[in-house]
Amino acid sequence: MQRIFYMNTKEYKELLAYEFLWSKENSTLKKMSLTLNNGSLLASEKLKEEMFFDDAELYEIDNALKERSKAFSVLFKNDERFPKGLLNVKYPLGMFYYKGNLDLLKNVCVSVVGSRHVSPKGKIRTEKLIKELHSNTTIVSGLAKGVDTAALTTAISLGKKVIGVIGTPIDHYYPKENKELQDEIATNHLLISQVPLYKYDKQSFVTKKMYFPERNVVMAAISDATIIVEASETSGTHSQAKACFDLGKKLFILNSCFENHEITWPTKYLEKGAVRVRAITDIKILKD
Repeated sequence: MQRIFYMNTKEYKELLAYEFLWSKENSTLKKMSLTLNNGSLLASEKLKEEMFFDDAELYEIDNALKERSKAFSVLFKNDERFPKGLLNVKYPLGMFYYKGNLDLLKNVCVSVVGSRHVSPKGKIRTEKLIKELHSNTTIVSGLAKGVDTAALTTAISLGKKVIGVIGTPIDHYYPKENKELQDEIATNHLLISQVPLYKYDKQSFVTKKMYFPERNVVMAAISDATIIVEASETSGTHSQAKACFDLGKKLFILNSCFENHEITWPTKYLEKGAVRVRAITDIKILKD
């Protein structure tokens, strides 16, 4: 018997197919990307190739998403608005969930990232950096505590546009205290996530952590450049730095990082092609 799904649109059917493939046991970003032929296939195309699959589970996912899906949109790789950078990452998926204005992706986009446990001086440097960047620059960051929050709130207060990229489903809030900020971004700017809704809700807390470094790769891919304000040796920021090198994206590091003798990564990144920022004029960015 043919199932009658909540919505009969191509977008919704594609969303269901994507969520269904993600729901498989032990699925990961890498496995999903390989399943979709490195992002070249749509999830619905892959599902058609499978001779047997659990139709009942597909229906269960439909029931789980039919109300939630009213609050967000999904963009797929066959849409001309889809960022090319996201197809060039190591493990492309060819889709993302979003709320807000996709046109912001056409702007010069700069990721400003760093430690969740930002120092008082680091916070001041973040605010100063945002103020000095060109008024037409769209600020990209991850909504974590610390540098991310300082960058986004400062940009919004100055009337600049921002893009928030989160490591949770598009309708989740983390950290909780950034709910108001996330809602503001979703309403008046752009909020993006690649995290599957159905699978996420069934995962253990420990396995959910993988989505945060993956989020940093998304940020690098949609940005024309990344600026690191402050980061420890073990910061998740390094996932984004690596992605910048892999994608051939500009990576800028504030001079204060080089003056911190407790860390060694700034010099290593400098040797790989990163730019040391002593003054705002050192930051030269062209739209990809």
